[in-house]
Formats: sequence, C-alpha cells, structure tokens
Amino acid sequence: MDDWIAVTIDTSTEAVEAVANFLMEAGAEGIQIDDSADYAAEVKTATGEWLDPDSIPHRKSGAGVTGYFAPHTHLGELRQTLAARVAQLAGFGLAPGAGTITVDDIATVNWANEWKKYYHPLRLTRFLTVVPDWSDYQPTQTGELIMRLDPEMAFGTGSHPTTALMLQLLEAYIRGGEQMIDVGTGSGILAIAARLLGVSAVLATDVDDIAVANAEANLALNPVDQITVQANDLLTGITTQADIVCANILAEVLVPLIPQVPSVLKPGGVCLLSGIYYDKEATIKESLAAAGLTVVEERRRGEWLAFAAKVVTP
Repeated sequence: MDDWIAVTIDTSTEAVEAVANFLMEAGAEGIQIDDSADYAAEVKTATGEWLDPDSIPHRKSGAGVTGYFAPHTHLGELRQTLAARVAQLAGFGLAPGAGTITVDDIATVNWANEWKKYYHPLRLTRFLTVVPDWSDYQPTQTGELIMRLDPEMAFGTGSHPTTALMLQLLEAYIRGGEQMIDVGTGSGILAIAARLLGVSAVLATDVDDIAVANAEANLALNPVDQITVQANDLLTGITTQADIVCANILAEVLVPLIPQVPSVLKPGGVCLLSGIYYDKEATIKESLAAAGLTVVEERRRGEWLAFAAKVVTP
C-alpha cells in the first residue's frame, strides 16, 4: 500500500484557519493543527484533572498545519499552489509566520493510530464534554452532556480556544426552545452542543461540502435531531429567522457575515462570534457597530476573543 503524503506549512497562530483552508482547497483529505496557542492555558480533562501545558511536549511559538494528501499527488504543482496561497496571507492582514512547506510520507495505518493517541475526553465547559467516538467514556457528574465526535483527521475535537469560547457563550445564552443558525459548522460541534443544551432546532451551514459531510457523520454519533446541515455561502439566501446566530470562523470571514446577521436575527436575539485573533478586535467591533449590533459580552482565552452582540434599541 502506498504511503499518504503529509504536507506541513509552518505559519502563525492567527493564520491557522486560512492555511487549513488552503490545504483543503488543494485537495487535502485531512488536516492536523499543532498550534502553540492551544497550550497557553491549563486544560481540564473529563475526569477533572488539570493538565499543565508544560508537561506535554509542544511547540513554543507559531503553528504547524498539516494536510494529508493521497499517494501519487503531483508534489511540484502542489508546492507551487500552496506557496502562492501562503504569499497572499499578508494581503489578508495575516502574519504568514515562517511560511515554510515541508513534505513527508506517512503510512495509512500509522496515521490512524497517531490520531487516537492525542484525542481524549475533554471537559470544555461546566456541562459540555467532548469525547472521541472510539472512547467508552460515560458521564461522571449530574448534568454532564457528552458530545461524541470522530475527527477523521479533518476536523478537531473542540480543544482549540476559539471553540471552547463559543461553547461557553452557547452555555450562557441558551435558555431552551430557541431557533439557531450555525454558520461555518465544520465538525458540527456547535450545532450538537446547542441541541443538547436545549435549542429546538438548528440550521447548520458550511461553504465546504467536505465539512457538511463530516458534520452529518458526527450528528449521527449523537442523540440529536432537528439539525439541518446544508452547503451555503455564509447567510446568503437564508431567510430562516433565529434567536441565536453563531459563527466560529476566521475574522476575515466574519466581516462580510456580520452585515447579513440582522436580517435573520429575531427581536431580542443574540449573535455569537468566535475565531477572533486579538489584533482583529477593533475590526470586528467596527463591523458589528456598522450593522447596528452592540457587543454585550466579550470573552478571552489567550490571544483569542469571542463576542456576544445584540441589536440594542433606545
């Protein structure tokens, strides 16, 4: 059996999502992210143990984003394509970091086993625990909600600060019975969490067909219904009215999304945004203000921020 090809781009923390998108668009079958920001704070396991980041081998700065490509991929063309995309990062206002591209071969069987070494149940909020599908973990506390995910090497299991921040906001703002739109659903983790927390129905969208398929596969692993997943470009053409609109995506994508939010947000509804690197804070707040939305809460974890915003009337 031919080995798969692992292509790693060394970049900055703020450019992780953009670089991951470059790799997926170039044909990567899966993505792995090694981000120093993930180790900026202690992590609590599902059993209540706090892990000191310094006790875990990890990179100290920047990030490495690895895309896994099928055997016989034309590496010359792939390198050229990726190098050109990395060169565009500065134009998007993102620091490219080292911008180096390295290539390695990796056996398929080893690839699968490596993933299972690193994914363990994690308690991300007061109530929410994310559990890899292959784990037999069961709730250990009353009220603990389990989200089962199969990363399939393409999408993570929620440990990135941006996802944790969004889950915290969902936990804070869901009262039960809401209609929600999850823009850029990715693995479907936010839609699953929202349904477990009590929303009545979720429309989950993503511009990427691979993400849509992955989200649908993860939904099937959980006791949830009333979640519709569809391919769509942000909120373009969406007329569904929602009590909650959430998006955990790159800040550069949040900017064109924000003006679309008021048309789908019910009176008194809330817009929850994450994926905001600290140097994009002012830009996002300006975009929200221009759309008639006022930040009513902000949360920070390391260099990442998340906002809750509402239409505030006199």
